[in-house]
Amino acid sequence: MTSPDVGAAVHTLVLPLGSTEQHGAHLPLDTDTRIAVAVAQAAAARMAAVVVAPAISIGASGEHQGFAGTLSIGTDVLASAIVEIVRTAGSEFSRVVVVNGHGGNVSAVARAAALCADEGRPIGVWHARLAGADAHAGAAETSVMLAIASSAVRMDLARAGSTAAMAEIIDDLRSGGVKAVAANGVLGDPTTATAEHGHEIFEQWVAEVCALLQP
Repeated sequence: MTSPDVGAAVHTLVLPLGSTEQHGAHLPLDTDTRIAVAVAQAAAARMAAVVVAPAISIGASGEHQGFAGTLSIGTDVLASAIVEIVRTAGSEFSRVVVVNGHGGNVSAVARAAALCADEGRPIGVWHARLAGADAHAGAAETSVMLAIASSAVRMDLARAGSTAAMAEIIDDLRSGGVKAVAANGVLGDPTTATAEHGHEIFEQWVAEVCALLQP
């Protein structure tokens, strides 16, 4: 879109947030970004007067330090980036909605949302969550990637990582990061992933974002 295109009407701006971090040997570094963008674009296509901003593709990923390819800007910088984007979004945007694909970004989004609300421009927030799902690069996330970007998934390299309940590993995870609890970087078992299950999850997530985008 050009500037006049955007300025011709009042829109809701959707801001996808992702990450650049390891997702085991079978998923690409930009998995969270791909998912956030796909959900945002699919939701926008079903709604009127909604536009999708370029994604913030490097997020807060300190818990994945030590795995090759992982990059992070940290919670403080990410929160500031979101706030500055909201502050500078003009009157052509009636509202900003964050679509977040990475769990490590949650704290930054909460900080940004609180400050934006204090400044009189509250934002909508959606996080990619699924009750009962494994935490990282497991069956749920791999299934979604099989549904939206199957050519980027290397199922021949998929291996189970830590399948312990989060309550059992959370202390080690907080103190030593993912590497302390899963040598291969996977929290869950991606070997059971299917595209069919991924489509179900994806449609649920798109519906959730569409509900958030309702006027």
